[in-house]
Amino acid sequence: MAIGVLGLTVGLALGGVVVLGALGFVLQRTVDTEAFRTADAVALLAAEDALPDPLPVAGGQVRVQVVDAQGRIRAASIDADRLVPMVRPEGLDHDRRQRLEVPAERVGLAGPVRVVTVPVDTAAGPLTVLVARSMADVRHSTHVVRAILLVAFPLLVAVLAVVAWRVVGATLRPVEALRRGAEEITGRAGAGRLPVPASADEIHRLAVTLNGMLDRLESARVRQRAFVSDAAHELRSPLTNIRTELEVAERLADRTDWAAVTGNLLADTDRLSRLVDDLLLLARLDEAPPSRGVGPVELGALLTEVADRYPSPPVRVVPPPGPLWTTGNADELRRVLANLVDNAMRHADSAVVLATSTAGPVVGPDAGAYHLVTVTDDGPGIPVADRERVFDRFTRLDDGRARDDGGAGLGLAIVRELVRRAGGSIALTDAPERRGLRVCLLLPTSSAEGSRPPK
Repeated sequence: MAIGVLGLTVGLALGGVVVLGALGFVLQRTVDTEAFRTADAVALLAAEDALPDPLPVAGGQVRVQVVDAQGRIRAASIDADRLVPMVRPEGLDHDRRQRLEVPAERVGLAGPVRVVTVPVDTAAGPLTVLVARSMADVRHSTHVVRAILLVAFPLLVAVLAVVAWRVVGATLRPVEALRRGAEEITGRAGAGRLPVPASADEIHRLAVTLNGMLDRLESARVRQRAFVSDAAHELRSPLTNIRTELEVAERLADRTDWAAVTGNLLADTDRLSRLVDDLLLLARLDEAPPSRGVGPVELGALLTEVADRYPSPPVRVVPPPGPLWTTGNADELRRVLANLVDNAMRHADSAVVLATSTAGPVVGPDAGAYHLVTVTDDGPGIPVADRERVFDRFTRLDDGRARDDGGAGLGLAIVRELVRRAGGSIALTDAPERRGLRVCLLLPTSSAEGSRPPK
């Protein structure tokens, strides 16, 4: 506010100086124009050898003299000196028009005095017409304007400062309300919202945006708290099993079957290791940008590579009619297919089928050309109402798809995150012509020749 008022004061002061300068210049030019007009009229009379005596001049603030080359006065107005020229002879230029400042006492007018000269050729020889005009009115006008500015400018600055203070205060009042609201939210637990001003301006939009950010932060905080709680519970289970096994083995002493205990401990350790690896992977996927190593991946070869890790039957691959290329990270896509096949193997009755084909162009927000990858099993399937929920972290259904093999409900959550990083999508549908579940992956197409790994 202080800087604004200071800048306004400096600007008004500079503007006042410019106004005074412009006013003085305009008034002086007006005086010179009128003086030259009088001089030209007298010069016309002199050229016609028709100079009256005294010279007729209107106004009491004008003096006119006509002098020859020797500085002698040949004619003058009624109030002009007839002996002493208004301009010294050495100061006159008989070949051009001049504008001069002369002392007031030499002319007999209130100073300062402005004199213009106009040369004229006559039959008797060259003459010079001198016209003097007082600048007292001009000086008085500039003094009056300066006094008005000196009085009006401070009042104007004061009024504008008060108005600006009120306007800025009214403008920043919603900002202060936002600050107090943010302080209250910071000082208490739980969700909160900032006050939204009624005016539809930038501050209103800022408050709406900040409230949206707070909602997202609160949702993230709730998800993080639930994630930490679920992770703690899942980590506690194998640790509890390990502790129980060791305590029982310690009590039984010589009757302990250490081979069985070792097997159980290794199984719990493997489960714990997989859970920690999955948690670390999800944490990296939440924060890290897409990994390097993105390049063309041939889906048929990738399906065959993943299927070779499992017995056949039940796992088999339907070979595509030709090479189908997508762009992505081969390790991440391999992890996606391995998780899906592991899940299908746990719940299939007799068969797991992997297939890929060209899905064609997709319209909508994710428009583009995609390949379709399917993993189909003939297990009990998943109810339609639960097909979106199973992608949430730590989600396990109450039926056969539970923790039968130590699963923690993170496999499909990892799959969805990796598929999103590859630019695709995933959905669950019924298996065609049989009971079971089909997982459908849409992955963007890429030509093997046009896609190269980044150097």
